Amino acid sequence: MKAGSNFLNAVSAVALSASMVVTGGSVATLVSASSAEAAVVRSIQVRGADRVSADTVRANISIKPGQNFSNADIDESVRRLYATGYFSDVRISVSGGALVVVVNENQLINAVVINGNRKIKDDKLEAVLRSRPLGPYSETTIEADKQAIRDAYAAIGRSDATVTTQTHPIGNGRVNLAFVVDEGDRTKISQINFVGNEAYSNSRLRSVILTKKSNFLSFLTRKDVYSEEKLRADEEALRQFYFNNGYADFRVISSEAVLDEASNEYVVTFTVEEGQRYNFGDVNVESTVEGLDSEELTGLIESRPGKVYRAKDVQDTMSEISQRVAAKGYPFARVTPRGNRDLGNGTIAVDYLVDQGERAYVERIEIRGNTRTRDYVIRREFDIGEGDAFNQEVIARAKRRLEALGYFSSVNITTAPGSEADRVVVIVDVQDQSTGSFGIGAGYETGSDGGFKLEASIEEKNFLGRGQYIRLAAGGGKDSRDYSLSFTEPYFLGYRLAAGFDIFKNEDDSEDYYSVDSQGFTLRVTAPITEDLSTTFRYNYTKLDYSSSNLAELSTPYVNVVQGSPWVRSSISHSLTFDTIDDRTLPREGIFAQVTQEFAGLGGDSDYYKISGKARYFHTLLEDADVIGSLSVGGGHMWGTGSDTKVFDQFTLSSSDIRGFESGGIGPRARKTGMSGYDSLGGTTYFTVSAEASFPLPLLPRDSGFRGALFVDAGTLYGNDVNAGSDTVVGTDMSLRASVGASIIWASPFGPLRFDYAVPFKKESFDETQRFKFGIATQF
Repeated sequence: MKAGSNFLNAVSAVALSASMVVTGGSVATLVSASSAEAAVVRSIQVRGADRVSADTVRANISIKPGQNFSNADIDESVRRLYATGYFSDVRISVSGGALVVVVNENQLINAVVINGNRKIKDDKLEAVLRSRPLGPYSETTIEADKQAIRDAYAAIGRSDATVTTQTHPIGNGRVNLAFVVDEGDRTKISQINFVGNEAYSNSRLRSVILTKKSNFLSFLTRKDVYSEEKLRADEEALRQFYFNNGYADFRVISSEAVLDEASNEYVVTFTVEEGQRYNFGDVNVESTVEGLDSEELTGLIESRPGKVYRAKDVQDTMSEISQRVAAKGYPFARVTPRGNRDLGNGTIAVDYLVDQGERAYVERIEIRGNTRTRDYVIRREFDIGEGDAFNQEVIARAKRRLEALGYFSSVNITTAPGSEADRVVVIVDVQDQSTGSFGIGAGYETGSDGGFKLEASIEEKNFLGRGQYIRLAAGGGKDSRDYSLSFTEPYFLGYRLAAGFDIFKNEDDSEDYYSVDSQGFTLRVTAPITEDLSTTFRYNYTKLDYSSSNLAELSTPYVNVVQGSPWVRSSISHSLTFDTIDDRTLPREGIFAQVTQEFAGLGGDSDYYKISGKARYFHTLLEDADVIGSLSVGGGHMWGTGSDTKVFDQFTLSSSDIRGFESGGIGPRARKTGMSGYDSLGGTTYFTVSAEASFPLPLLPRDSGFRGALFVDAGTLYGNDVNAGSDTVVGTDMSLRASVGASIIWASPFGPLRFDYAVPFKKESFDETQRFKFGIATQF
C-alpha cells in the first residue's frame, strides 16, 4: 500500500490538463504538467497497434517504467512515434499506474508505380522517391515525392509537368500507390536580353553564360533549361568575364526570368552596370613578417603595370606568394591585395600585403552533398588536412581544382568555428553532375585512301565515383578498323600522379600493295611540377604485321618489311607539358606547349632517338566580335641508333599538320624501277607552322555553336635513313609546302566537328594532295 500511496501522492502533485497538439496533420491529446514534480508509471500499455508490434512502440518513446517523466518527455515520445511514419494519430495519457499509448496506424504501401513518364525512365524517378514498398503511407511524404518528380522534369526543361497520385486498397491495411505524370511540353527560352551593357554586345555576353536560347538542337544539348541555380551561375560567369577584362567595378544589378504561360517560354533579362575599364598601375609587395624579403616576392607578381586589369592575375599572384611564403616556414602568413583606383588615369595600383594571420588549425573537413563522388576524391584536392595550419589561399586553390574536375555542377567552401578558439571547420558543399558521355563521330577524307570514317566511344570521367577516367572507342572506314581502351587513375598510390594505360589495335588495308595490322599498349604516368607544368613518362610497345599479295609491286624498303614481319617497336618516352589554356572546348587565351623525347631499342626491332615539340598560342583579337587568333609551330628530328632504320620509324605528317595534303602525302618517297607510283618513306626531320583566325559565322546565332576560320599552313618533311636499295628516292631536300584555306567548325552535341577546304599553293609534283577534309576537330 505504501508504494501505491506514493504513486497517488506523486500523481496528485501533478495538475493534469488536456492540451491539443497538431503534428503531421493529426491531433494528439497530451498530458501537460503544471508542477515541476515528475510522475512515475509502473507499465506502458499500447493500444491500436496491429501491424506494428507493441515493443516497437515502446522502443520509440523516451518514457520508461519506474523512471521519472515530465511533459517534455511526453512531447518527445509523440514526436518520435510520428517520425517513424507508421502512425496517423498518437495519444498518450496516464491511467492509474500505467502510461497508455493509443495509436492509429497508417496504411502500408504494397507497391509503388510511376505512370505516364516517357522522357525520364522509371529508375531515375524511383531514385528520388521516399515512398517505398512495405513502407508507411504518408501524405506528407507523398507530397514531397510529387515535388521531387516535378523538380526532375524541371531539370530537363519541362517546368509545367504535373503529378497526381492514385491509390488502390488491397485489404489488410495495404494500398498500391501510383504516381501519374503529365509531362507537358518543354519549357523553352525565347530570349536572353542584357540591359546596361555598352562595352560588349548581347551576342558576346550570351556566349559567356551557361543558359542558351532554344534552337533546333536544344532537345539534345539541354542548354535552354532554365533553373535558379543556373541563373546564379550565369551571374558569376558574367562577373568573372568582366573582372578579367578590366572592369573591376562591374556588378549585376538584377537577373530575372519571366514565363509566358501562353507560349511556355521564358524571357531572361540581365541588368548590369559595367563601370570603367582599368589597367594595372604600380604593383608592390609589402611584408610585415620578420624574415620575409619583399624584393624576393616581387618576382612572383603576375599583375604587371600597364596590362589590362585581370582578377585572375591578382588571384594567381596571391597563390604564388602564398605558396612561397608557406615553403619558407610561415604557414600562417596571409596575403591580402589592396587596390587603389585612379579614376583619372583609369588604373588600379595593387599592393600585396603579407602579414602574420591568425594562428588557426583545421579541425576537420566536412563534405556534404556528394551522392556519387567518394569523399576521398574531394579531400585529395586539398593541400591541407585535419590538424594543418589553416590558410585561406590554399582553400581557394582547392575550390578551383574541384571546379576544374568537371565532376560537380557547383562547389562552395565555407568555414565554421571549431571546438576551440584556434580551430576551424572547413565545410565543402558540392553537387554531383553527369560525367559520362556517349559520342559518335564521322569524318571523310578524299584521295585514293579516302572515304567515310566513323567512330563510336563511351567515356566516363568519374568512374564509380572514384575520379578515374575510362574510355572505350571503336571506329573504321572502308579499309580500316580501329579499337582502343584508355584508363587513368589520377592519384596513383595516393600521390598526385596520373597513372594509366592505353591499349589499341588497328587494321589498315588502304594501301594498294600491302596491308598492316598494328597492336600494342602504352603505360604512362604524369606528375605535376607546377599548376601549369607537368611531366609524363611512357613505355610504348607496338607490334606491326605487314602482308602483301604481290611483293613484286613493292619498293625495296617495303619488301624488306613485309618479308621480315612481324616487327616490334619497344620504346620509352618523356614529355614536358606547359598548359595555360583557359577553355579546352574553345580556347581564347593561353599557351599549350609540349616537348617529347623517345628512345627505341629496349628489345624489339627499332633503334632510334627522337625529339619533337609543338606549341600553340591563343589570343582574342577582337573581344566583342569574338575573333580568336592562334599561332602554332612544331618540329622534330630523329637519329637512328642501330644498323638499319625502319620505314615505319621515321616521321610522317598527317593531313591535320599541313592541310591540303594527304596524311603521308609529303616528304621523301621511293619509286620502284619501272613503276609509276611513289611510296612514302617518312623523314628524319620536320617543321610546321600555322596561323588561324576563327570567328562566329554571320547570320547564325552564336548559341548554335557554328564558327568559321581562315588559315595558312606551311611546313616541310625531309631527310631519309631508310635503305631504299635500287629504288629512286625523291623529296629528301628541305622543300617547303604551303596551303591556304577556310573552315567551318561546329561544337555539336556529338563533339566538335570541322570541315576544312585547303588549296596548296606550294608543293612538289610527287606530293599527294587533299583539298577537302571533314572530321572530329582537334586543337592540340
